[in-house]
Amino acid sequence: MKHDLPGLRPDATVGLSGDLSTLMNELRKESQPFVLATVVRTIAVTAAKAGAKAVIAQDGTVAAGWIGGGCARAAVIKAAMAAFEDGETRLISIQPEDLLSERGVAPGEEREGVQFAKNMCPSQGTMDIFIEPVLPRPALVIYGASPVAQALAAQAPTIGFDITVCASCEELETIRTPAALVEGFSYTPGRTGETFIIVSTQGRGDLAALEAALNVPARHIGFVGSRRKLAALKEKLAEKGLSREDLEPVKGPAGLDLGAITPEEIALSILAELLLLRRTNQRRTNVHHI
Repeated sequence: MKHDLPGLRPDATVGLSGDLSTLMNELRKESQPFVLATVVRTIAVTAAKAGAKAVIAQDGTVAAGWIGGGCARAAVIKAAMAAFEDGETRLISIQPEDLLSERGVAPGEEREGVQFAKNMCPSQGTMDIFIEPVLPRPALVIYGASPVAQALAAQAPTIGFDITVCASCEELETIRTPAALVEGFSYTPGRTGETFIIVSTQGRGDLAALEAALNVPARHIGFVGSRRKLAALKEKLAEKGLSREDLEPVKGPAGLDLGAITPEEIALSILAELLLLRRTNQRRTNVHHI
C-alpha cells in the first residue's frame, strides 16, 4: 500500500502532532489496518530514543515515523506482520547478542510476554518497542428490516460492529438506529476487515436476499428462520445452479440456542454466536479498532 499524502515520506522523523497523525487519521477513514510501533525504552547508544513512533502498513512498509535504522526495522516489521495476523499487541526487546547470551535468551524467544531479537548494529544498544495493531471494526451486514433485524442493528454497535442494513426503501424508513442503509440487496463491500452477514428478511425477499448474501465474501452467513425453511430455500437455489459447496456457508437458524423468544433475545443470541466466532482461538482484548 502506497501513501502519497502531502509532506509524507517513509521514515520521516515526526511526532504524533505531524505527518504521523495525519496518516493515521487517513487510514482510519479508509478502514485500513495499520500497526503503531512505539519505542518505550532504550539502554546505551541507540539511533531512536524513547517516544519515537512509526506507522507500519499492512504490506510491511514503514509508512511514516521513525524508530531507528536496519537494526530495529526487521524485528519490528516481523512483529507487526504477526500482529496483523492475530490482532495481538506485542513488546519486543532488541538487544546485543552478548546480553541475550548472559540472560540465556535466544533471538526469537518469548519470556513473560516479551519477545527478544538480536541487535546487529555496532552501537549494541537495547531498544524495547511496543507493537500495537489498529484494525478496522468488523462489519455486520443485515439483510432485511424485520423486528430481529432492527434489534440486531440496535445492539450490534455496542460490541464493536459497523452496521449496514439492506432492505427495500419502504422498510429502510423503519430503521431508527445509526447504520449505513442500502436499498435492495445489492451490497458491495467497500472496506477491509471481517464481514459477517445475517439474513433476517423473515418472509420478505428471503430467496433474493440469501442469493445476494452468497455473493459477498464473508466470514459467516447466518439465516434467521427454521432449519426446514432454510433447507427449502437452499433447494430452490440449487435448482438455480448453485452447488452444495456454494450453499454450505449459510448457517441456520442463526444464533446460539439460548431459548430466545423475543426479537431482542434472538438478536442477543445471534450476537453471542458472532462474538464466539470472532474470539475463537484469538485474544483480542488489547486490540484497538478503527
